[in-house]
Amino acid sequence: MKLTSSSFQNSGKIPAEFAFCAPDPQTHVTLSKNRNPDLAWSDVPAGTKSFALICHDYDVPGKPDDVNQEGRTIPVTLPRVDFYHWVLVDLHSNASSIKAGEFSDGVTARGKKGPAGPHGTRQGINDYTMWFASDKDMSGDYFGYDGPCPPWNDTIPHHYVFTLYALDIDKCPVSGAFKGPDVLAAIRGHVLTQATLTGVYSLNPAVKT
Repeated sequence: MKLTSSSFQNSGKIPAEFAFCAPDPQTHVTLSKNRNPDLAWSDVPAGTKSFALICHDYDVPGKPDDVNQEGRTIPVTLPRVDFYHWVLVDLHSNASSIKAGEFSDGVTARGKKGPAGPHGTRQGINDYTMWFASDKDMSGDYFGYDGPCPPWNDTIPHHYVFTLYALDIDKCPVSGAFKGPDVLAAIRGHVLTQATLTGVYSLNPAVKT
């Protein structure tokens, strides 16, 4: 199976329109268009009954102490953890693409509604739910896609991995406000094949992407 996008090339830079935040020369960051990128897939294996899609960033600082702090930078050596940006299940087996902006087109304070998504899909909550938990203006359940917003003082570009799973089940066995790890556990033993597409993004003008 092959996963591609006309929004960005594999290992290439993700355009700012598909990010939660864009660089700003005065304030470091500003809210961006937050559109989901377009995706297309081919060479689907026989027996596929549905698809699941997960996007995660594996470069998120394991300690938040220096994140977005003036006069500080986040060192390359800092341990990194996963941050889930999109968790989508129950994509119909007849589907072969997702249009740009079809699942997300703009930043929604306190998060988009869910879990019901377009075309009979269901969407899990992403990790902005955790990130904004203590923010009185932004806290809420963030369902669906919310794009990149890495720390503006990070010294490395962040990698955003879109993984499409072809499954031998019609419905993913998760319920409620599920998360990325919940889906990964639920589809274990049901994955016929998978394909990945990786984009890079940074809000630090000193970092090359």
